[in-house]
Amino acid sequence: MLMNEDSEKERENIDQSTIMMESETDTTEGLEEESSRNQEEASSVDVPGVVEQETSTDDTEDLQTKREDVVIPENAEEDTPLPSETVELEQVPEGSQQPSSEEPSAEEENTDASVPPLSIESLEEAYDNSIKAFTEGEIVKGTVVEVSREEVMIDIGFKSEGYIPSPEFEEMQDGLPSVHVGDQIDVYIVRREDADGQIVLSKKLADQTLVWDEIGAACEEGRAVEGQVVERIKGGLRVDIGSLRAFLPASQIELRPVQNLDKYVGMTLELKVVKLNRRRHNIVLSRRTLLEEELSAQKAELLDSLEVGQTRDGVVKNITSFGAFVDLGGIDGLLHKTDMSWKKVNQPSEIVSIGDQIDVIVIGIDHEKEKISLGLKQKTPDPWEGIEERYPVGSTVSGAVVNIVNYGVFLELEEGVEGLIHVSEMSWTRRNVAPSKFVAKDDTIEAIVLDITKSAKRISLGLKQLEPNPWELLEQKYPIGTKIVGGVRNLTDFGAFIEIEEGIDGLIHISDLSWVKRDVHPREVLKEGDEVEVMVLQIDSSEQRVSLGLKQIEPDPWLQVPEKYKIGSVVRGEIVNLTSFGAFSKLEDAIEGLIHISELSERRIEKPEEIVSIGDQLDLKVIHLDVNERRIGLSLKAALAEQERATVTQYQEEQSDDGEEKPTTLGALLQEELDKPNPPDSTDSDS
Repeated sequence: MLMNEDSEKERENIDQSTIMMESETDTTEGLEEESSRNQEEASSVDVPGVVEQETSTDDTEDLQTKREDVVIPENAEEDTPLPSETVELEQVPEGSQQPSSEEPSAEEENTDASVPPLSIESLEEAYDNSIKAFTEGEIVKGTVVEVSREEVMIDIGFKSEGYIPSPEFEEMQDGLPSVHVGDQIDVYIVRREDADGQIVLSKKLADQTLVWDEIGAACEEGRAVEGQVVERIKGGLRVDIGSLRAFLPASQIELRPVQNLDKYVGMTLELKVVKLNRRRHNIVLSRRTLLEEELSAQKAELLDSLEVGQTRDGVVKNITSFGAFVDLGGIDGLLHKTDMSWKKVNQPSEIVSIGDQIDVIVIGIDHEKEKISLGLKQKTPDPWEGIEERYPVGSTVSGAVVNIVNYGVFLELEEGVEGLIHVSEMSWTRRNVAPSKFVAKDDTIEAIVLDITKSAKRISLGLKQLEPNPWELLEQKYPIGTKIVGGVRNLTDFGAFIEIEEGIDGLIHISDLSWVKRDVHPREVLKEGDEVEVMVLQIDSSEQRVSLGLKQIEPDPWLQVPEKYKIGSVVRGEIVNLTSFGAFSKLEDAIEGLIHISELSERRIEKPEEIVSIGDQLDLKVIHLDVNERRIGLSLKAALAEQERATVTQYQEEQSDDGEEKPTTLGALLQEELDKPNPPDSTDSDS
């Protein structure tokens, strides 16, 4: 390999110490002694792995060329004593003998036999292995050779030792760095040589680089690393991993949000690297990921061991409006409030509290959704078993009022068994009354069992059934047609409610207010608080309804209508209402008849107001009568025509009595009247 300038200088020094032997020497005894001395001196050069051997002068030049590519160890000392003579090294090919002017002695033969011959390639490889090459940015092992308060001297096998400032080491009580002579430590090569020719090393950079490598490998492999929390910072914690600092977000500390982060300062935690940016020196850690993995493993193991019906101990971790979550040792199960007790539970906190250690029954497992349903009441027998035998329908029971709602009252019959008294079952006569008007909470009362639905766990109770039903006696007390007097309690658009007796009201429908008025409003006839006489029309005790009538107190005037208002008769009436289709006229007995618009005049008119007005007194002719429908049809034009015919007839009769022929038409009669002389003025007569 090629060498840099420093290596070339060192190589030249070493090459000067390399002594080459002459290929052809005289066999004189003095030269042999000198050659033996030079070989011994050459062997004193510290080049491990290289075995000196005689070579020919022809091969020396090739060997030197080969060695120029060899990197000389940087720790080779320049002051190593080297011989001044040149020692010739000869490569001896395999199977050949070294040329010599004399036969070797027996001792020399034994020595040569113990050292195997080396080729040029083997010699080069042995020389390469004996030399260390160092690169800037490399981490190597070094030996502490000297320790002081200012610096630590490290030997890494280079030509000179390196120095590391003491602040890069932890300080002991005596003020010295926390290393000792002979310790092996990792160091980082900052520069091979500084201005003074010394190698620049760093313990801190070595530690950081090794930690970065470890963190990077842990991040790739998904392994956990160990770090110490040093302080709380905005958004989380600062963690030391070796000589590096990392960030642990608050959301990644626990499975649930943490309120107090200061308690983690000083703790050593197992963490997982979730984000790594070496260029920006950014390390983000997560403890939550490890906890989730552990929890997931615990869940899987626990789910495999759980069976429905098992009894497990757990700790109440959280309470909600619908139940409590119980930690079973790695997985949470839901204890719904309906499974806490056989009785009704309004709030789960009535039964359990956070931190309570309780025994629960596994009542359901969903392996896909990893959901577990737990029960507490299942540890005791179901009180609804045999409920029909203990509380038969129709029996009288006693219990305490445990809850009052707007629709009724809940009565506790025993632990876990409650019955409902509906508001409609509290009184026979009082309706739409708040349940609190009848009972109070914690009252002990009696009730009648009305119905039991075991599947739905419901018991219907009645309070009013303890007393006789007044509606069943009502038909006997007030037969149909009975006239009674009651007070007007309420007026509505459809009628009026009359109190028959306390708690029992009857209804007068608007159709039963008047015989003759249609669609009359109750307020036109009655007032609240008035005492009125009414007639019982119908009683329905099952529906608790009584129908009353006001108009039935008087005879029905329509019964006399066929006799009084025969078709063709002329009657006197008053215009009381005008509509688009005609005018209503009130006859005797407040009976009304209709004058259709077509019956107001011989000519065509658009509005009744063109002919008549409200309050007009008119003679009308009955042209239609329907007693069942209570309708009378009247006609003004027919009445006028009838009057005209009567006048003509009367006039004809008068003329026949005088013996003169008189006009017989209306026009002639009118002309005759016009031709009559005017009577003298009263003023003139007075004068």
